[in-house]
Amino acid sequence: MKAAAELAKQQAMDVRLVCCSSTGCQSSGASEVIGRLKADLKARELDGRVQVAGTGCMGLCSKGPLVRMTARGHEDVLFSEMTAELAGRLIDEVVAPMVGDDKIENPTGPLAAHVVHLDEPFFAMQERVVLANNGHADPEKLADYLVHGGYQGLRRALTMSAEEICQEMLASGLRGRGGAGYPTGLKWDFARRMQSDVKYVICNGDEGDPGAFMDRSVLEGDPHAVIEGMMIAARAMNATNGVFYIRAEYPLAVERIEKAIRQARQAGLVGRNILNSGWSFDFDVRLGAGAFVCGEETALIASVEGRRGTPRPRPPFPSVKGLWDKPSCVNNVETLANVPRILKNGAAWFAAKGTEKSKGTKVFALTGKIAHNGLVEVPMGITIRDIVETIGGGTGTERKVKAVQTGGPSGGMIPESQFDTPISYEHLQQLGSMMGSGGLIVIDDGDSVVELSRFYLDFCVDESCGKCAPCRIGGTQMLHLLDKIVAGDGTLEDIKTIRMIAQAMQKGSLCALGQTAPNPVLSALKHFESEFTERLRTPETAQA
Repeated sequence: MKAAAELAKQQAMDVRLVCCSSTGCQSSGASEVIGRLKADLKARELDGRVQVAGTGCMGLCSKGPLVRMTARGHEDVLFSEMTAELAGRLIDEVVAPMVGDDKIENPTGPLAAHVVHLDEPFFAMQERVVLANNGHADPEKLADYLVHGGYQGLRRALTMSAEEICQEMLASGLRGRGGAGYPTGLKWDFARRMQSDVKYVICNGDEGDPGAFMDRSVLEGDPHAVIEGMMIAARAMNATNGVFYIRAEYPLAVERIEKAIRQARQAGLVGRNILNSGWSFDFDVRLGAGAFVCGEETALIASVEGRRGTPRPRPPFPSVKGLWDKPSCVNNVETLANVPRILKNGAAWFAAKGTEKSKGTKVFALTGKIAHNGLVEVPMGITIRDIVETIGGGTGTERKVKAVQTGGPSGGMIPESQFDTPISYEHLQQLGSMMGSGGLIVIDDGDSVVELSRFYLDFCVDESCGKCAPCRIGGTQMLHLLDKIVAGDGTLEDIKTIRMIAQAMQKGSLCALGQTAPNPVLSALKHFESEFTERLRTPETAQA
């Protein structure tokens, strides 16, 4: 009923204006833009015919705040870098004249310079699955989510057995978007087979990679999708409780998740006897203190339990012995946001996207020396060049793109010569990098890969929990050697030692933090070794 009422309300409006209300755009004045739009419409007595709402991240973060205008019978128009003054012009010059006569006046003057064409490559080359509601639905309204097909996947899941849901996920080819790329359906099925009176589904919202903001944007922009995905996961493994683990530095994401849970509970979608099915399920929200290592699932579980966030050896895996020693599944935010769409549209719909082994789409935070900084969602199999040069617009300066760093501190550098490589789990691993959670940082020919690799290693050393010697000692020693090279006091023997230590860390570290910490350094050495040797102590040493 709420969805029908909201849909009728939206259809009755002549115009709908949605303004990005994510953290990035809020920091650029989105609240002032929304306030001005509402105030001017009310002053003109048009607030009953024009709707104003917030929405999730629309992607073009470097041009925020963004306002999307939708009018019946017309193509949507997007306005960038909006201010309160431009919002007033939008009402005066475009919205007010068209209300009633159903005619859109082409923006002129200062406003015209802020029009973004939605057929430009940045938008046209994307394929939005996870981000489908961003730019359309208000993340703070359950009714808006329902209008866009929300909770239909859950309704279908309530008619299926746990095994059938797991098989649907396996058939879809969905793999974990947190970095490892493990098949989601297989992970759920392991937990399903465990006998226990209590089981947990945990959402890993502890996004810690420098330059990454994919999970935050999904939590802020479409919280109900993640909630619905967790509930479907719970049905698949017969879980009884859900836990959101979100870093405390994401206050807006926490606020919107908590609000969405309350709304869903009031609507009978969460809690006892959900949709009169006899099934009960509810959520807790726990905040992380910002430790990078707590992105590792066993460290995350320890943190939720109130212990120091350090990893433990596996097996036993969390699907056997997880939170409070009960079978548990830890899934990434983006993974869970895919799930409702798969249940709603079917496994074959999702499996038709992407490559043979990497299905669906992937959300990337495109940052660094790039013209169009922001959030993009692209089909698996698209090339790195398409993302960087076509969607991202290159550096936007006279500088040339030199490389990209994918996967954050756990990933590696990929040189421009390899940009025709398709984006997939396997292809990135072959280049010495990884998908990771989706950070993609562009560096230009003025950047030093030596100093960038040192930056990432320094980050990992600082974030190491110190529990195992390979990571604790190896990382520190590698950083010491890189410091020597950066200072111009290194030798070829130091580079040889770095490779030796890296191998020991990869083989001997307890968790993925230590195992992957050498990746940025090793990939930089693989593709840009001359930049390291140029910094060595003497020319004779460098040539030896």
